[in-house]
Parts: sequence; structure tokens; C-alpha cells
Amino acid sequence: MLTKSNYLLGLQCPNLLWISKNEKERIPKPDVLAQQKFDVGTIIGEYAKKVFEGGIDLADLGFKENIENTKKKLGKKVPLFEAGFLVDNLFSRADVLCPVGNKWDIIEVKSATKVKDINLHDVAFQKYVYEKAGLKIRKCFLMHINNEYSRDGELEPKEFFVQTDVTDKIPNYSEGIKERADNMLNIIKSTEEPKCAIGVHCSNPYDCSLKDNCWKEVPENSVMDFYRMFTKKKFELYDNGIKLLNEVPDNVKLNDKQKIQRLLAENGGVHKDKEQIDFFLKNLKYPLYYLDFETINPAIPKFDGMKPYQRIPFQFSLHVQKSKGSKLEHISFLAEGTTDPRPKFMQTLKDNLGDKGDILVYNQAFEKGVMNEGQMAFPEFKEWYEGNILPRVKDLWDVFRNFWYYDSKQKGSASIKYVLPVMSDLSYSKMDIKNGAFASYEYERVTYGDVDEKDRKKVRDALEKYCGLDTLAEVRIVERLGTIDF
Repeated sequence: MLTKSNYLLGLQCPNLLWISKNEKERIPKPDVLAQQKFDVGTIIGEYAKKVFEGGIDLADLGFKENIENTKKKLGKKVPLFEAGFLVDNLFSRADVLCPVGNKWDIIEVKSATKVKDINLHDVAFQKYVYEKAGLKIRKCFLMHINNEYSRDGELEPKEFFVQTDVTDKIPNYSEGIKERADNMLNIIKSTEEPKCAIGVHCSNPYDCSLKDNCWKEVPENSVMDFYRMFTKKKFELYDNGIKLLNEVPDNVKLNDKQKIQRLLAENGGVHKDKEQIDFFLKNLKYPLYYLDFETINPAIPKFDGMKPYQRIPFQFSLHVQKSKGSKLEHISFLAEGTTDPRPKFMQTLKDNLGDKGDILVYNQAFEKGVMNEGQMAFPEFKEWYEGNILPRVKDLWDVFRNFWYYDSKQKGSASIKYVLPVMSDLSYSKMDIKNGAFASYEYERVTYGDVDEKDRKKVRDALEKYCGLDTLAEVRIVERLGTIDF
């Protein structure tokens, strides 16, 4: 049997499809972040049902019961949720089937804010199966989140969602669908696992759960490490036998940063631009404020006036150094309670950022964006932010994304997680919270979830350590830049 989800896996990779049906135990279980996305999708689906009055929900029925009850309920001519159809070894369940006269509209619900290419393949498969089962399909819709919706009291599902008519687009995605489906059924039935080379498809449309296994043959210092090179171009090199950075011939067009990577792969060492690093360091104005934020961005707005996926800052770490080499002062903020943390977050920032000296961040677009959204929501901070803060922000990321400093151990990344280990003995590896995505998940879990006080305290302590390391990392990197031997 080929299900809708199987079909989408098969479009990405035949090997992934075969394993998912024949050796499912080889597929890693989703981690907590992936599971959170699934859970959010389920919640979004429940809200979507509220848009359609008088609908019948078939979601909780077993496989056979679902198919049998779908046949019985079709005659009632009301919206059906999770109606299932099995025909010619093809199976699909519809988020919503909505009757219009003697025809039906397909409404596929997504938790994104726009229509994606993979969504159209999804709907095309549904339409193919439903029509094979005898349904007359009138129109096809993608029902996704309205990113302009602003919460005011209870969530209003009819305003929270947008229905985009994709009927005219489906024929292009339906072309050749019979042959693809037949081929995928043959793959599933095969006793032999298909062999597939790695390629762009490994991360398109999603990162494949088997990627770590399939990529284990990729060597160190491979062309996959090229900084900001199009993935397609990387694979063109790789598939032509040019796998290592130092194997790339001179006639391959590279930008200046990629040329530095190739040179280091041949000769070793570290690339350092003395003039640019000196200019950056000499223009830092003390006192220095090393700053980092953590945020959540829930699909369903938590507070009035907020939009879907709008960022809610819940934590900052601030290391202050009054003069070069002076003792550090650490200030931290971690929101308490379940009310909107933004007013206190902004006020605590204002109380501690002083009125002179540079504010050093890593990727200024993020911190500036969060503070800008804060002053837009709370105009009492507008003058302070625009007049005092904006002119003082400087970006430590510039040193590394511009390759003023580059070590091949960074593996083509300018992320602070890759830069820190080559600039200091600090590391995130042994921390309970190692990245911002997990920090956001854990904060949301212990703040809005039902957890005991011991768990909550443990997570909050881990959050303090993680965010504190982010700004201490900035301090150590600046110190290291100041001692580089050119």
C-alpha cells in the first residue's frame, strides 16, 4: 500500500521510501524538536476543523473503521475530517473534504504561512486517489496560517487561516502521477533496497532522517564545506569526482572566501586579515556590552496584539566590560510566569545598557529585529531604541562571515558554535542545552506546560548557563582576536 506520506517520501528519495516500508526500525525516532512540530501541526488541524460547521470527525477511528465510515458518511453531504480512501493499493486521508452540490472540495491544512511546492504534490496525490475512488473534485485549497492575523482575545479560526485556491496548479503536479505511484509500489514490493547517491534531494524539501547514514562516506574537508556555495554546484563537483576542497581545479569559479578555503585545504594554517581585524578592534568603544537574546516564536500567538510566529524574547545575557581588560560584570534576565515577558524584557534592557559604549552581538539582524518589534509593540521604548541603542550595535559576526578570520576547523561555517572551539577552550558540547532551538523548546515546555518544580528549576538553570555562555563566547573571541600573532 502506498499512502500519501509514503508518496511524498518517494518523491524525495526511493531509498527513504523503501526503508520506511520494509525496515522502518532503521529510521531514527523524531527528536523532541521534530515531535514538537508534529504536535503543533495536530493543534493547528484541530483549530482548522472549527472553520467548518457541522463536520464529522473520523480521525480517531482505526484504519478499516475509517475507510468503512467514510463510505457511510459521504451521503450526509457535510464536511468530513480525515476521511480515508483505499483504492488500487493507494491510500489517502483528507484533512477536510467539503461538499459543494454533488462535488467535493479538498482542503489541505498546513501550519506554514504560505503554499510550498511539496504541498501541491500532496494535494495532487489526494485528488488522484479520491477521483479513482469515484469522488468528483471541484476545487483544491491549501489552508494555511494568515501571517497578518493579530490576536485579540480568543483565537478566531476563520481569521487565523487563509484558504488559497490551488486548483489551477494541480494539473502540473498530477502529470505522470500514475507512473510515479506504480513505480513506488514496485519499490515497496522489492526485496532489494534501492541504491541512491546523495544529492540535493537529501535536504529537499526536508532534511532526510537517514542523512547521517548516507553521508558517512563524505570525507573531511570536502566540497560540501564550501561557504555559501549553492548546494547544486557542490554536487556537480562531487558527482564529477571532485570531492575534496584541495582537488578543485583553477578553472572552477570560486568567490574570494571559497578560494581561501581551497588554499587552506592545500597549505594548512589559518587565514587572518590583520588590517580588518585591527580596524574592528580599535573601533570598539568601551564600556562594551556583549549581548545575546533567546526567543520563542509560537505558531499560535500567545498574547493579544501578536501575530503567528512572531518572536517573544524571554531571556537575555549581558556581559559588561567597562574598559579593555577590566573585570566582567554579568547581568541576566529570564522571564518568570506566563504573562507577556516583553515589557519587562525591554525595561530591563533599558536599565542595563547604559547610554554610551558599543553593544556587541553575533548576527545583529536578530537582536535588532527583536528590539524593533518590542518598541513597535510598546512605543514607550521607541525613542530609547532608535536614538540610543541602534547607533551603538556592532556585529562580531562580521569578522567571520567576511573571512577576516577563518580556520578550516570551522568547516565552512561562521556560526559561533563553530567559531568558539577554534578561538577558545569553551564549548557547548557538555551542556544540557546546546543550541537556541532547544533552549526555546525547553523554556516553552517548563513555562506553559504541566511540569513539577524540580524540572522547571533544572531547565531554568540550564537556560541561564546556555545564554550566559553565548555572551562569554563573544568576550573570549574578542580577547583572542586581540592576541593573534600575524
